Amino acid sequence: MSDTLELTKDLISRSSVTPEDAGCQAMLAERLEKIGFNIEHMRFGETDNLWARRGTEGPVFAFAGHTDVVPTGPEENWKFPPFQPTIDEGLLYGRGTADMKGSIACMVTACERFIEQNPQHKGSIAFLITSDEEGPAHDGTVKVIDTLKARNEKIDWCLVGEPSSTNKVCDVIKNGRRGSIGATLKVKGKQGHVAYPQLAKNPIHEFAPVLKILSETEWDQGNEFFPPTTFQVSNIHSGTGATNVIPGECEIVFNFRFSTAITDSIIRQKVEALLEQHNIDYEIDWALSGQAFLTERGDLVSAAQDAIKQVCEFDTELSTAGGTSDGRFIAPTGAQVVELGPRNATIHQVNECVAVDDLEILSDVYEKILYNLLK
Repeated sequence: MSDTLELTKDLISRSSVTPEDAGCQAMLAERLEKIGFNIEHMRFGETDNLWARRGTEGPVFAFAGHTDVVPTGPEENWKFPPFQPTIDEGLLYGRGTADMKGSIACMVTACERFIEQNPQHKGSIAFLITSDEEGPAHDGTVKVIDTLKARNEKIDWCLVGEPSSTNKVCDVIKNGRRGSIGATLKVKGKQGHVAYPQLAKNPIHEFAPVLKILSETEWDQGNEFFPPTTFQVSNIHSGTGATNVIPGECEIVFNFRFSTAITDSIIRQKVEALLEQHNIDYEIDWALSGQAFLTERGDLVSAAQDAIKQVCEFDTELSTAGGTSDGRFIAPTGAQVVELGPRNATIHQVNECVAVDDLEILSDVYEKILYNLLK
């Protein structure tokens, strides 16, 4: 069993359902300390974070990832127990295999091999590992970044091990992500009897024309790297449950996934202007999950593309598709950020798995990236 596979299995065997770390970071810290990393454990609230750095000079290349995993769902629906890593027909099964304990294991073993051959590498190598990525993400990467900024410690290049690959490992590099802003909108009306609508004010009817406009608006046309901004309603709550009562208020929860062609402030302004224009009596609570970010072609993207070409012998695709990641907290510091990890076909699903061979390939690619940037 390879070092990468063994470490992946050790991590999976720990039931680290968010925000629990279950000792994963201590195990990682022990291995990294043996190869010259300075270890800092940063705990904020219920969240364990690890900042490990080897070297004191720039540029700083950081691996970023998370040890927490999503809940398993009914364990009886799994082919094998989700925290009992099992290999079957070349696939390693277990919660977190792809998202993203496998990536973390690949990062560590890539560093071990690289440092053995290059103990005097230039710059610094770092690890930023959290147990709060699958949860609210309030006390994880964002707090570590705040701590680093306060002491003028800067990441130049960051590789996030999120499962970016689609059909084969390393076929996609995520070099950016759309921004995400959500809102909870409360439209106020007046409760009454459905037989006397003139004595009431139906908030659903009041909001319906606005909803039609919001869903049909072209917010932007996107750009070379991003598709157009999208608007989606995720929840609507109203009514008493009775068929003969006009509701007194309606709560609508919605979300925008936006490109770099627009800003969150413009989105807010347009939505609120539309509500005012239609004389809606409302309260709105906005929540910005992350700004859109893009790492254009440069040192990090080139190093990753070249490494994949060397190891996999094919050209990889750049993409900004998908949801958010902790890269949204790192990119605003000025760091170049990419996401590169296993195939994402089974993430957050029953029977999450990763091909054993893919782990070896990914570890080799990570090692080549280190060579390309720091040798």
